[in-house]
Amino acid sequence: MKIYEMKIAPSPRRVRIFLAEKGIEMEYVEVNLQKGEHHSAEFKAMNRFKTVPLLELDDGTFISETVAICRYFEELQPEPRLMGRNPRECGVIEMWNRIIELNWLLPTGMCFQHTTDYFAAFKKQVPEWGELCRDKSRDFFDLLNDHLATQPYIAGEDYSIADITALCTLDFNKVNQLRPQPHQEHLLAWHKRVSSRPSASA
Repeated sequence: MKIYEMKIAPSPRRVRIFLAEKGIEMEYVEVNLQKGEHHSAEFKAMNRFKTVPLLELDDGTFISETVAICRYFEELQPEPRLMGRNPRECGVIEMWNRIIELNWLLPTGMCFQHTTDYFAAFKKQVPEWGELCRDKSRDFFDLLNDHLATQPYIAGEDYSIADITALCTLDFNKVNQLRPQPHQEHLLAWHKRVSSRPSASA
């Protein structure tokens, strides 16, 4: 099997960290999004939505969407559990992962896409929307800092896919000139904690 990705993008990094936590080796195929390689007929035949990461199984099945790919590997190799060990944990982890995707990762990406010329050749840009998304992303730093005041990880006592999503979102926000501030001590401590894991450099 193999995964099509663009290494510098946050969602492919989410999958690489997930697999590194499980010790799963993978073949990666680089797709240059800035050059529009995901718009090629060959890639669209594999994924009509033209997104990465994209997992190709040995039987020719294609699975797109980050969490769907992670779910496949969670079922294939359950330990260490990154998506929950019981119904309660699964629900809480899924909740926080979804909250971060919708309220932080999405506006982070929209800020980047609409305030830089990186994808200008492929997307109509609305700079005002990009700036609103920058504000939304900035506000989430404070929300997460408050949330982490009482627990070590996003979904509780254990590291999970929600931490992976949050780590990749926070790090990618550097392109939007957004970083944790000194007063966000809980967020900074969490970031140091998760960044020190060997998987963070995957």
